[in-house]
Amino acid sequence: MKFHPARPLSLAVLVLVLTACGKPSSDQASGNIAKAGEMPDVAKKYSCNSCHAIDMKVVGPGWMDVSKKYQGDAGAATRLSDKITKGGGGVWGVMPMPANPKISDAEKKELVDFILGLAK
Repeated sequence: MKFHPARPLSLAVLVLVLTACGKPSSDQASGNIAKAGEMPDVAKKYSCNSCHAIDMKVVGPGWMDVSKKYQGDAGAATRLSDKITKGGGGVWGVMPMPANPKISDAEKKELVDFILGLAK
């Protein structure tokens, strides 16, 4: 089998996604993710705090940065809601966000309103 330089990187990205998007590690559970206790319950229910913090980058962007980026953007709530459901990547770096299709519309609205309200 011929060595392909992208294979180790692809494997590393896959391992990071699978690791980061599961249950929080003991370090994360003990409070190393900034202000995780202030996140809405829906964020904890779907383990969003495994990849996001409010005020700093973890695996994904800090939600304050997301809020500032989309401040004043009338279509931001719809785009963020779609991103939560479908996942995606390329906006905040190479690490893709996994899809969360089980989250209800009401829960997405609660989470998006919380995120977008941070920069106000």
